[in-house]
Amino acid sequence: MYTRFQLAKKYLHYYLSASNGKGHGTHSPFVFDFIKNVLNDKNTYPAYQPIEQKRKALLKDPRVIEVEDFGAGSSVIKTNKRVVSAIAASSLKPKKYAQLLYRMVQYYKPTTIIELGTSFGITTAYLASANTASKVLTCEGSAAIASIAKQNFDALQLNNIQITEGDFAQTLSPLLSKLNQVNFAFIDGNHRKEPTLLYFNKLLNHATPASILVFDDIHWSSEMEEAWETIKQHTAVTLTVDLFFISIVFLNADINHKQHFTIRF
Repeated sequence: MYTRFQLAKKYLHYYLSASNGKGHGTHSPFVFDFIKNVLNDKNTYPAYQPIEQKRKALLKDPRVIEVEDFGAGSSVIKTNKRVVSAIAASSLKPKKYAQLLYRMVQYYKPTTIIELGTSFGITTAYLASANTASKVLTCEGSAAIASIAKQNFDALQLNNIQITEGDFAQTLSPLLSKLNQVNFAFIDGNHRKEPTLLYFNKLLNHATPASILVFDDIHWSSEMEEAWETIKQHTAVTLTVDLFFISIVFLNADINHKQHFTIRF
């Protein structure tokens, strides 16, 4: 994991070198359309407010829960007592990015969505609200965290979410075996190279020519950057968009040569 200083230097380099996010000079019609109609969509959709109210409540929640840790930084499973508000402050995706995921689902209308890393369900709620005709299959390692996520889904009256608890290493393959295809995936659960590449390849086996895969924190560490470079070079990947804190993979059969974009967001 990079230090705060290292990450700040990387972000500065990204900010100064990325294209301006206006779409001008973008040679890909597909990416220009994405920038114009998704990335720069400034509308405030009705689903935003109730979800953000849940975020605010979580950031003030004093409950102490026991959390199993399967992710990066944990060589063995750890059980820790943690305060809900502290977990929320460190793990919830900022609304800027969660709302971008909402707009992507709303615009591209994927019907089967996978999320690896439910946390308290804020991002899940955005994914599920964006297309209520879709099915959102979300995976969370910690039973206690999953329980709170379920409470949030019930309160938001979201009925198109199915949550699976347990270590992704054990739960992802059985989950995927029940699906014909995955149209959209958000991978935010284990910030290590080998697991990230494993999830990528498993999801790829169920992808369609129009599937979209979104990876969280590919600049979090040197090994995550290595994973991202490997993903970019895969023959199935035709187009990538690096927004620094999230990065997007398009498996678009209509794009006949690889294109990689870094866009300021």
